[in-house]
Amino acid sequence: MYKLGIDLGGTKVEAILLDEKFNTIQRKRVPTPQNNYSQILNTISLLAAELLANIEDYSIGICTPGAISKKTGLIKNSNTQCLIGKSLKEDLENKLDKKISMENDAKCLSKAESTLGIAK
Repeated sequence: MYKLGIDLGGTKVEAILLDEKFNTIQRKRVPTPQNNYSQILNTISLLAAELLANIEDYSIGICTPGAISKKTGLIKNSNTQCLIGKSLKEDLENKLDKKISMENDAKCLSKAESTLGIAK
């Protein structure tokens, strides 16, 4: 199964497609639309469509600035102000027509380093 990882940052959105052995297949970076939630959703959707063209078996993980409320699922405490109070995970699942994993970017970095990186 392929894995699509998307890093939503304040200045860039970067997507990476990995194979089952975590080899990089493709990578793309674009500027983050500023102060426009709909454009951020569209940017992520377009990146996903481009990297996943002709791929059927895949999972998607997204790291995002700010915390995700366990109670409501809404983004809170984000430097990207237009995300605050939005249900980013649900909105992207609807737009991509796929369940996704989503977590705070700092937690994603810690997890990646502990399982795949130097701390392994």
